[in-house]
Amino acid sequence: MAAPAKQGDTVRVHYTGKLDDGTVFDTSTEREPLEFTIGGGQLIAAFERTVVGMSPGESRSTRIEAAEAYGMYREDLVLEVDRDRFPPDMNPEVGLQLEVRRPDGVTQLFMITEASDSSVTLDANHPLAGHDLVFDIHLVEIQ
Repeated sequence: MAAPAKQGDTVRVHYTGKLDDGTVFDTSTEREPLEFTIGGGQLIAAFERTVVGMSPGESRSTRIEAAEAYGMYREDLVLEVDRDRFPPDMNPEVGLQLEVRRPDGVTQLFMITEASDSSVTLDANHPLAGHDLVFDIHLVEIQ
Protein backbone atom coordinates (compact mmCIF):
# COMPACT_ATOMS: atom_id res chain seq x y z
CA MET A 1 0.00 0.00 0.00
CA ALA A 2 1.29 3.46 -0.90
CA ALA A 3 2.38 5.81 1.88
CA PRO A 4 -0.17 8.51 2.72
CA ALA A 5 0.22 12.01 1.32
CA LYS A 6 2.59 14.30 3.23
CA GLN A 7 4.00 17.85 3.07
CA GLY A 8 6.02 18.33 -0.13
CA ASP A 9 4.22 15.60 -2.10
CA THR A 10 2.76 16.47 -5.48
CA VAL A 11 -0.77 15.10 -5.61
CA ARG A 12 -3.72 14.96 -7.99
CA VAL A 13 -7.22 15.32 -6.54
CA HIS A 14 -10.76 15.62 -7.72
CA TYR A 15 -12.84 18.03 -5.68
CA THR A 16 -16.21 19.68 -5.45
CA GLY A 17 -16.47 23.02 -3.65
CA LYS A 18 -19.83 24.01 -2.16
CA LEU A 19 -21.32 26.80 -0.11
CA ASP A 20 -23.12 25.96 3.14
CA ASP A 21 -26.45 25.85 1.31
CA GLY A 22 -25.11 23.14 -1.04
CA THR A 23 -24.56 25.43 -4.06
CA VAL A 24 -21.60 24.09 -6.06
CA PHE A 25 -19.18 26.89 -6.97
CA ASP A 26 -16.46 24.74 -8.56
CA THR A 27 -15.71 21.11 -9.34
CA SER A 28 -13.04 19.17 -11.19
CA THR A 29 -15.23 16.15 -11.94
CA GLU A 30 -15.68 17.03 -15.63
CA ARG A 31 -12.00 17.84 -16.21
CA GLU A 32 -8.52 16.66 -15.29
CA PRO A 33 -7.78 16.30 -11.56
CA LEU A 34 -6.22 19.30 -9.83
CA GLU A 35 -2.46 18.86 -9.37
CA PHE A 36 -0.58 20.70 -6.61
CA THR A 37 2.28 20.33 -4.15
CA ILE A 38 1.16 20.05 -0.53
CA GLY A 39 2.56 23.05 1.34
CA GLY A 40 3.34 24.90 -1.89
CA GLY A 41 0.90 27.68 -1.08
CA GLN A 42 -0.98 27.36 -4.37
CA LEU A 43 -4.30 26.62 -2.67
CA ILE A 44 -6.16 27.47 0.52
CA ALA A 45 -3.90 26.12 3.28
CA ALA A 46 -6.77 24.28 5.00
CA PHE A 47 -7.56 22.48 1.70
CA GLU A 48 -3.93 21.35 1.44
CA ARG A 49 -3.90 20.21 5.10
CA THR A 50 -6.97 18.06 4.47
CA VAL A 51 -5.06 16.00 1.89
CA VAL A 52 -2.21 15.25 4.33
CA GLY A 53 -2.59 11.67 5.55
CA MET A 54 -4.90 10.61 2.72
CA SER A 55 -4.06 7.57 0.58
CA PRO A 56 -4.84 7.25 -3.14
CA GLY A 57 -8.51 6.34 -3.61
CA GLU A 58 -9.52 7.92 -0.29
CA SER A 59 -12.14 10.68 -0.05
CA ARG A 60 -12.72 13.29 2.66
CA SER A 61 -14.98 16.27 3.21
CA THR A 62 -13.83 19.41 4.97
CA ARG A 63 -15.50 22.64 5.99
CA ILE A 64 -13.31 25.75 5.82
CA GLU A 65 -14.40 28.87 7.66
CA ALA A 66 -14.46 32.09 5.60
CA ALA A 67 -11.54 33.60 7.55
CA GLU A 68 -9.35 30.63 6.55
CA ALA A 69 -10.63 30.54 2.96
CA TYR A 70 -10.91 33.86 1.08
CA GLY A 71 -11.32 36.06 4.14
CA MET A 72 -14.22 38.02 5.47
CA TYR A 73 -16.14 40.36 3.18
CA ARG A 74 -14.68 43.85 3.57
CA GLU A 75 -16.78 46.95 2.86
CA ASP A 76 -13.58 49.00 2.55
CA LEU A 77 -12.79 47.10 -0.68
CA VAL A 78 -15.96 48.43 -2.35
CA LEU A 79 -15.83 51.76 -4.19
CA GLU A 80 -18.45 53.76 -5.96
CA VAL A 81 -17.05 55.91 -8.80
CA ASP A 82 -18.61 58.35 -11.22
CA ARG A 83 -19.38 56.72 -14.55
CA ASP A 84 -17.65 59.59 -16.36
CA ARG A 85 -14.30 58.33 -14.96
CA PHE A 86 -14.48 55.45 -17.45
CA PRO A 87 -13.32 55.86 -21.05
CA PRO A 88 -16.21 56.98 -23.30
CA ASP A 89 -15.88 53.84 -25.47
CA MET A 90 -16.21 51.53 -22.45
CA ASN A 91 -19.56 50.20 -21.30
CA PRO A 92 -19.18 49.15 -17.64
CA GLU A 93 -21.53 46.20 -17.03
CA VAL A 94 -22.24 44.13 -13.92
CA GLY A 95 -19.94 41.09 -13.83
CA LEU A 96 -17.12 42.71 -15.80
CA GLN A 97 -13.70 42.40 -14.15
CA LEU A 98 -11.25 45.27 -14.33
CA GLU A 99 -7.61 45.64 -13.41
CA VAL A 100 -7.10 49.03 -11.81
CA ARG A 101 -3.72 50.58 -11.07
CA ARG A 102 -3.81 52.18 -7.65
CA PRO A 103 -1.90 55.42 -6.88
CA ASP A 104 0.85 53.31 -5.22
CA GLY A 105 1.40 51.48 -8.54
CA VAL A 106 -0.10 48.16 -7.41
CA THR A 107 -2.63 46.59 -9.79
CA GLN A 108 -5.86 45.42 -8.16
CA LEU A 109 -8.65 43.29 -9.63
CA PHE A 110 -12.20 44.63 -9.25
CA MET A 111 -15.60 43.25 -10.24
CA ILE A 112 -18.35 45.60 -11.32
CA THR A 113 -21.27 44.82 -9.01
CA GLU A 114 -23.60 47.73 -9.88
CA ALA A 115 -23.79 50.16 -12.79
CA SER A 116 -26.18 53.07 -13.27
CA ASP A 117 -26.24 56.03 -15.64
CA SER A 118 -24.24 58.08 -13.11
CA SER A 119 -22.07 55.66 -11.10
CA VAL A 120 -20.34 52.28 -11.08
CA THR A 121 -19.68 50.14 -8.00
CA LEU A 122 -16.38 48.25 -7.97
CA ASP A 123 -15.70 45.40 -5.53
CA ALA A 124 -12.16 44.06 -4.88
CA ASN A 125 -13.37 41.28 -2.57
CA HIS A 126 -12.87 37.72 -3.83
CA PRO A 127 -16.30 36.45 -5.01
CA LEU A 128 -16.19 33.82 -2.22
CA ALA A 129 -15.11 36.24 0.53
CA GLY A 130 -17.33 35.94 3.59
CA HIS A 131 -18.46 32.41 2.74
CA ASP A 132 -17.67 29.23 4.63
CA LEU A 133 -16.72 26.56 2.09
CA VAL A 134 -17.22 22.79 2.02
CA PHE A 135 -14.89 20.68 -0.14
CA ASP A 136 -15.37 17.03 -1.03
CA ILE A 137 -11.87 15.82 -1.93
CA HIS A 138 -10.87 12.52 -3.58
CA LEU A 139 -7.14 11.77 -3.75
CA VAL A 140 -6.46 10.31 -7.19
CA GLU A 141 -2.70 9.85 -6.92
CA ILE A 142 0.52 10.86 -5.23
CA GLN A 143 3.25 11.49 -7.80
